[in-house]
Amino acid sequence: MPHITLISSSVRTGRKSHRVALYLQKYLEQHQLATTEIVDLKAYDFPLFHERYSRLEEPTPAMQDFREKIVKADGVIIVTPEYNGGYPASLKNVVDLLYDEWHRKPVAISTVSGGAFAGTQVITSLQFSLWKMRAWTVPAMFPVPKVQDNYDEEGNAADKEATDKRADHFLQELLWCVEAKKKMDESTDKS
Repeated sequence: MPHITLISSSVRTGRKSHRVALYLQKYLEQHQLATTEIVDLKAYDFPLFHERYSRLEEPTPAMQDFREKIVKADGVIIVTPEYNGGYPASLKNVVDLLYDEWHRKPVAISTVSGGAFAGTQVITSLQFSLWKMRAWTVPAMFPVPKVQDNYDEEGNAADKEATDKRADHFLQELLWCVEAKKKMDESTDKS
């Protein structure tokens, strides 16, 4: 069974996007699609990084832990709010902390907003940063509009049936990429 790490990107007080990370985690586990863990950037409370992980002389235990969770993941889901048309500095900080660790890593993106546009303005800038580091961004997206109306604090969807249908498509695309990467890695190992 693949292992999926979900990055909950918002560190703001009163954040709502974490609800979507909880929902996706529950969906994956309840449908026995993957083992999961949420990497909550609010819990890490990282400082602003001045250098990439590979160039740090003494990375902190928290940095090492974050890196290990990304390395060990078969795939990553980034759940990010939209802040003024962009993604939060907390997410940019950890994306740029790593480099080789993103190489060919299947990464799916869920964008979240309190408004009707579902954070979709974030997708292009986040994808571009990940592409530059050669991550494999999954084509399917999971945009969430009006998060405060559509998910409760425990990550339960208001319209479970419709949300589950959208989530299944999104997660199956990620899992397909995870399986394809596994087969390509095995093929390369045999060469």
